[in-house]
Amino acid sequence: MKPNVADILIESLPYIRFFYGATIVVKYGGHAMVDEQLKEDFARDITLMKFIGMNPVVVHGGGPQINEVLDRMGISQRFVRGMRFTDEQTMDVVEMVLGGKVNKSIVAQINRHGGKSVGLTGKDGNLLRAKKLQITYQPDETKPPEILDPGLVGTVTSVNAELIQTLSSQGFIPVIAPVGAGSEGETYNINADLVAGKVAGALSASRLIYLTDVDGIMDSAGSLVTSVNAQSIRKMIADGTISGGMIPKIEYALESLKNGVEKVQIINGTRRHAVLLELFTDKGVGTQVTG
Repeated sequence: MKPNVADILIESLPYIRFFYGATIVVKYGGHAMVDEQLKEDFARDITLMKFIGMNPVVVHGGGPQINEVLDRMGISQRFVRGMRFTDEQTMDVVEMVLGGKVNKSIVAQINRHGGKSVGLTGKDGNLLRAKKLQITYQPDETKPPEILDPGLVGTVTSVNAELIQTLSSQGFIPVIAPVGAGSEGETYNINADLVAGKVAGALSASRLIYLTDVDGIMDSAGSLVTSVNAQSIRKMIADGTISGGMIPKIEYALESLKNGVEKVQIINGTRRHAVLLELFTDKGVGTQVTG
């Protein structure tokens, strides 16, 4: 028998009670950021989470939006080991799109649904201190590793957790663009998955949620793995079950668990209200990763 609305609300009650006062970091990206219905759903979900006593923190990407502006401006693009090569001209566009257009659009949508959202880049209040990312690549074990230069691509060295906590305690929903500042004031483009993991670890978040365009981690038969620990993940990477773009996401997830995050959820952001379904239902909708 199909559950009615009251049944669904009752099912959610223990989860709402459990997460009351908890910090939930959500990495917002993929198709959920470009589909108009999903964008509205996400804004409503985040607003609801705040109103029922949770402390959501949003970290967003914006690759497709950056690509669109670069193409429109006639700026050529190239990638180094899957990362956007970021020279100064490209960095100007990245900062403009992420910290301006994308960030403020998310803030406006949340505010339109009754939330109190504030947009930040990593340069605001020294939120994200960064340094240049060093990449070593060894395609052949018989040859020495190469040092690859991705340009102004950075990694996070520290997070100003106090700034986020202060905003959350005052009823605001922080929305963070993954742009950081170096020790000399230089600006770095940083992977949003990495930033989300670092922010979640600094806040000792109850949950880190990665919105992706897939259902979660799949086993060798192509079925969804609903729960998995670090040891099993290592085996799945070694045997090739987990591969491609999922590997760095998993690495960031495992690091965040070591830094104090309780659990990481990897869910399909193309499913409407996926965040609420993962947090407030018995079955959930994605993969739960534990240490």
